[in-house]
Amino acid sequence: MIQTSAAFRRDTQGLDGSISLSEIISAFSYALDLTEGALHGHALRSCLLGMRIAEEAKLPSEQTGSLYFALLLKDIGCSRNARRMSQVIGGEDSVAKSVLNSEDWTRPHKPSLSTLKLLWNNVLPEAGPVARAARFVRNGVARHQNISVLSSLRNDRGAAILNKLGMDQIAADAVRSVEERWDGSGYPDSLKGEQIPLLARICSVAQHLDFTSATSGMQSAIDTLDQRSGTWFDPELVRMARSLHRRGILWNNCSPADAEQDTRQAVLDLDSGMRHQLEPNQIDRICEAFADVVDAKSHFTYSHSQGVADAAFGIAQAMGLSRDRAQLVRRAALLHDIGKLGVANAILDKKSQLSPQEWKTVYEHPRITRRILERIAPFREMAVIAGEHHEKLDGSGYPDHLKAPDLSTESRIVAVADVYAALSEDRPYRAGIELDETLSIMSKLIPTQLDESCFEALISVVAGQREAISAPTVVVAGSPLGYPFKNAGFKNTAFESAL
Repeated sequence: MIQTSAAFRRDTQGLDGSISLSEIISAFSYALDLTEGALHGHALRSCLLGMRIAEEAKLPSEQTGSLYFALLLKDIGCSRNARRMSQVIGGEDSVAKSVLNSEDWTRPHKPSLSTLKLLWNNVLPEAGPVARAARFVRNGVARHQNISVLSSLRNDRGAAILNKLGMDQIAADAVRSVEERWDGSGYPDSLKGEQIPLLARICSVAQHLDFTSATSGMQSAIDTLDQRSGTWFDPELVRMARSLHRRGILWNNCSPADAEQDTRQAVLDLDSGMRHQLEPNQIDRICEAFADVVDAKSHFTYSHSQGVADAAFGIAQAMGLSRDRAQLVRRAALLHDIGKLGVANAILDKKSQLSPQEWKTVYEHPRITRRILERIAPFREMAVIAGEHHEKLDGSGYPDHLKAPDLSTESRIVAVADVYAALSEDRPYRAGIELDETLSIMSKLIPTQLDESCFEALISVVAGQREAISAPTVVVAGSPLGYPFKNAGFKNTAFESAL
């Protein structure tokens, strides 16, 4: 059996007792920036900006912890509306998000020239001029309705995930109301003035400051804030932000040019009075919540991460891994696709063949997964396992074309579980494959691409599952592995296309 290195084992000792919530969330905020289409470090800088405004406003200490995590997690629902954004614009969902974050919706019938150019250049990019013009006009007519639906999807989902993470209701309400506007023109409830939760008003100012400064500079961010005082933003919070700017306090470690490690350390230093160790079940809950964020990006991957985790955990147990190692495998499987938050829905949901450039983007997502997870020191081994889920024993996998000697038992387990789940699910270009055919396809990849011992363990888990539920041939929905298997009649001719 291939073993992990002794160095990795030393690195991960005490995993469940030496990490705080702020360390995990501040690292995972990078994944949320990818989904939001924001400049790298957006959530961290927004947190610093918002907390400085809160200090100026003398926010009660019992609310500062809630604001801190609301600022870091305000975009956690953004994957939920990514597919709808892609459908609405007919192109990159990140373009729609850019418009949503920058356009002044208090002037609904007067979009800026820059917004119109951005939309025109990106709507249905592969279509002809007539189809593009028709979609462009249709989007303009339905703009208010589209934005209302998208905001509701995002903000309700974000609040629900904060509740799942165990955050208090104050933080959840702040995330849900972050797109409300002072004059009542915002979403999702058209709240006005002080009806909007104070924490949401602070989050709104902070995210505007970072978005605008990243594209147009700090002075422009302050000027735009002034222009929208009393329409978008609470005038008193605008006054405080302007005062902090004038005194040279507002932007410390908040420039995109600042080193990310310095910005993140400044964010972690703010948490010194609230810092607490996480229990193993809390770490599991965080991993599960972010797996939900990943899977919500496309309905074709709904519950995929949980399914891979269930399968991987079952394989690990069947192979006799210790409880700690099996739990490590499960967590790596839950988070293996977190790098897909940086892949546009126009690619993920595409029904036709991907272009070489689109494949290049897809091939990078395991590397991005690894980069996100390795920001958390005790997650370094998990980062390697999760980042290798598309590698194959013969070197035909990606992104690094690793071969058998380079791949640990844990990495091999997650790779087998991922293929098993991917073949079983509906994809844009085919329906899910029934169980017997899934196993038949996988058997042809043994031992060249997939590990034989891991595959045999999977078969034993499936056999035990079948016996437990007394099903004649097909596993039903709600099974221990979490997958309904469909008799699609699909004949796989190109294995890579199935993934």
